[in-house]
Amino acid sequence: MNFFQKEKIKFQKNGLIPVIIQDYQSDKVLMLGYMNEDAYEKSIEEKKITFYSRSKKRLWTKGEISKNFLLIKKVLVDCDEDALLIKVKPIGPTCHKGTDTCWKEENKKNFLFCLENIISNKIKKKDKNSYTFKIFKKGINKLSQKLGEEAVEMIIESKDSNDSLFLNESADLIFHYLILLQKKGFFLQDVIDLLENRSFYKK
Repeated sequence: MNFFQKEKIKFQKNGLIPVIIQDYQSDKVLMLGYMNEDAYEKSIEEKKITFYSRSKKRLWTKGEISKNFLLIKKVLVDCDEDALLIKVKPIGPTCHKGTDTCWKEENKKNFLFCLENIISNKIKKKDKNSYTFKIFKKGINKLSQKLGEEAVEMIIESKDSNDSLFLNESADLIFHYLILLQKKGFFLQDVIDLLENRSFYKK
């Protein structure tokens, strides 16, 4: 996670700096808050958002009561170094009124991220009746073999004219790939970050 030393950030005369909170996957703006130097340092140290409450006159970690934490993924400072944009992974709704954002907007994420969360939950629950957990439990070799089988089946269908079968095999391939990623301890965002940093993407 990248971040800036507080010495490089221009806090206002009242000791605060405005902070825009954005979902790192959907890019939806979730809320606006304020940090002082202590709140910023605590946020960076714990990798989750802590604000300075102007009404309570104290630090408060977002989710300290609700457990709806905002886990930090990336910190950006604006061109004048007097405002922050922090990209986060929200755990639950962001607004204290129970909505996804403080503007009552739905934080609709890419379906693949939602599917990844479903897969992750099934694995955590260790549901013996779940196909996802059953194949996950069989290990790397079985998962790799299954992924290879799905890839071959997709290639075969790509040479035919049955679009429905081709799309179904494509879906099976992606589904099993997401399971294998988690077995290896990675997530879709890790792959996306790598692709974004590839030289061909920047040309």
